[in-house]
This record gives sequence, structure tokens and C-alpha cells, in this order.
Amino acid sequence: MKFRNLLAATAAVSLAASPAIAQSADADRAAAPVTEESNLGGDSGGAGIILAILAAAAIIAGIIIAGGNEDDEPTSP
Repeated sequence: MKFRNLLAATAAVSLAASPAIAQSADADRAAAPVTEESNLGGDSGGAGIILAILAAAAIIAGIIIAGGNEDDEPTSP
């Protein structure tokens, strides 16, 4: 019983102290200088629009498949 209380107290202290430790670690960080620009998300030729349309079609198909089986009746009397 005492060991369980010790573990609970240790967990509570670590959860309470973790935000302060994380905040002090980020205080002295500085951003690195950028040498080159990234080409990610640049001129993708409409690939984002195509992916959005495919995602919407997949969601609509899932809704239709999930709700389309209306003839389920129990077989036992």
C-alpha cells in the first residue's frame, strides 16, 4: 500500500514539474539561418485540389456504404 502511494506521489510531482522544465529548455534556443528555400508545397500543379477531391469522394463513399444496408432483418422468429 505504501509503495502504491509512493508511486502516485512520484507521478504527480513529475507531471507538475514537466511544464516548467520544458519551458526552461526552450528559452535559450535560437533559429538557424536559412540557406536555401524549400520547394515543398510550391508549384504542385493542382495536386492539392486533386487530393482534396479524392478525400471528399472517399468520405462520401464511406457514408454511403455504412448507411446503405437497410434490409437487415432478424432471421429468428
